[in-house]
Amino acid sequence: MKLRSLFYLFALTLLTACVPSAHQQQNDDEQAGESKLLADRELPAAEPNLPVEQPAALATRPEQILHRDHYTVSYNAETMQPNWVAWRLTKAHTYGNSPRPQNAFREDEEVPQPRATLADYRSRKWSRGHMCPAGDNKWDSEAMYETFLLTNICPQNYDMNDGVWNDIEMTCRKWARKYGEVFIVCGPLFTKSTHETIGPHHIPVPEAFFKVVLAMGETPKAIGFLCRNAAITGTENQYVQSVDEVERITGMDFFPALNDDIEEKIESRARWKDW
Repeated sequence: MKLRSLFYLFALTLLTACVPSAHQQQNDDEQAGESKLLADRELPAAEPNLPVEQPAALATRPEQILHRDHYTVSYNAETMQPNWVAWRLTKAHTYGNSPRPQNAFREDEEVPQPRATLADYRSRKWSRGHMCPAGDNKWDSEAMYETFLLTNICPQNYDMNDGVWNDIEMTCRKWARKYGEVFIVCGPLFTKSTHETIGPHHIPVPEAFFKVVLAMGETPKAIGFLCRNAAITGTENQYVQSVDEVERITGMDFFPALNDDIEEKIESRARWKDW
């Protein structure tokens, strides 16, 4: 399936950033990451009055903003998946007894057809991977139910979904309890011009996933992650990148609502030990 946006023309070699050696080679005062781009990309201009967690508007790909009880989606009608999903995770949100609902995955009627359906996600090779996790929404049954909309879902490797990606999600909940709240953005990465697809609508399978996390307070800090959409192993700290690096790779501007001085300082570093 060919996609028109420049976003999908990144070289496959980009994915070498999503391997454990990235963290092992970082120094205390250096940003993590070995990934290299063919060229730096101009990021979109920041928009005023955005929630802290919401990225700036995208100019290089389709975008429909969808607001949920606990998260916001930038939906891409070409990929029939999110460009990004953003949410504020508080300490209170990490507790609750709302059970994971049965048969809750469903198509999102707020986006135009063609759109992803349950028939597209019957693949035995790829799981229905949440971007905003159900586990971040045990505090409210309706908020949890909304996470099963297919606009919050991407084809994700089963081992990755249950392994490293799940570990990162649990670590974010730990940080929310530690700092009172964190701001999170995550989404798929398409690094090829053509992709493996699933289902009747030929949903493209991402080559990788990104996540960025911001904690405010007396000493604001941010951290990013890049993970190949494969049976990766190791611990989540081995997939650390700076937010600046994730911005260069995705072409997105994260946390544009921050003061510029704070944004530039915290996004240039990836220091796992600071968390």
